[in-house]
Amino acid sequence: MDVRALHDWLSAHRDLLVADLGELVGLETPSDDPALLARGLDWLETWVGERLGATTRRSLTAGGRHGSALVLEFAGDGAAPVVLLGHYDTVWPAGTLAEWPYTVDGDTASGPGVFDMKAGLVQAVWGLRALAHTGHEAPPVRLVLTGDEEIGSPVSRPVIERACADAAAVLVFEGSASGALKTARKGVGIFELTVTGREAHAGLEPEKGASAIDELARAVLALHALNDRETGTSVNVGLVRGGTASNVVAGRAWAQVDVRVRSRAEESRIDAALTALSTRDSRAGLRIAGGWNRPVMERSEGIAALAALAEAAAGRLGRTLGEAAVGGASDGNFVAALGVAVLDGIGAVGDGAHARHEHVSIPALAERAAVAAAVIGRFARDSRRAGE
Repeated sequence: MDVRALHDWLSAHRDLLVADLGELVGLETPSDDPALLARGLDWLETWVGERLGATTRRSLTAGGRHGSALVLEFAGDGAAPVVLLGHYDTVWPAGTLAEWPYTVDGDTASGPGVFDMKAGLVQAVWGLRALAHTGHEAPPVRLVLTGDEEIGSPVSRPVIERACADAAAVLVFEGSASGALKTARKGVGIFELTVTGREAHAGLEPEKGASAIDELARAVLALHALNDRETGTSVNVGLVRGGTASNVVAGRAWAQVDVRVRSRAEESRIDAALTALSTRDSRAGLRIAGGWNRPVMERSEGIAALAALAEAAAGRLGRTLGEAAVGGASDGNFVAALGVAVLDGIGAVGDGAHARHEHVSIPALAERAAVAAAVIGRFARDSRRAGE
């Protein structure tokens, strides 16, 4: 692929990229506001149509009280589609823009959601546009836009899995790790422990009680003992509730647990440990609910091959990307679990996800869009027609 031609064309349209990003960031899309999410998605669909032209297929999955998921398909030259995956919801509540508007300062743009991950969406669309305007062939493309990633993708997960099942490759336009591609992500488990005991007067007849808090405390110690820095496994009991009064043996207690693992083997180890949890007092009971919110994304051969394509494309621009394994999860975790080659972190170069210093590099918008376009173009049947 002629990556330099892609980059030169995108650089010549830098002002339009920055303007598009400003319009998108200027639309607040908090994960908990269906009306604002719907307005944001309407804008996105219209904008995509203006930038890329007609679709061959459109599919909308209504989100209800969450953001909807939209799949837009575009014709191309190839047997299997390349999926471009991104979310338009953000963690920022409505009203944030009033005190923190989209701002361009030299080569930096800032604003709520600019890094996570609205700049990535702009790069994805402009990357496809660059392929068309520089004479490169493109494969069939599915653009998947989701509005519930920040809350665990309860609506969009099945949409993502269906859209990606037959893909030649999937590019996730989440922000980079200080410029690096994200080739491994931890799996995330959210579990709830509910312990039921037997209430009794703590002063008059404590022996008739079975303390749910006592049993939960033992379970917390057992869970925290599962932490393993060498394997990267973290188990954190972050929320605890229980009891009714200090003079009552607690009849009920509850805890929520966050688990992060780097491998499926560790996932299995944690599952076994959770299953083995039990109460010391036979009069008490323990129930575990929840599960793995996102499966592990391990660096597979397919992931490594896509990373190599991106690295080679960046090299033609005199850049080095690098790879990173990160603790946070994304929708890319779902794709990796399908056994489909996925490249995550191909989006913006910047920093401050979920923080007030969230920002992106403006020059990197064109660079990353060109690299993504080069990777996408390699899956066209006639990709060598306009490249090397």
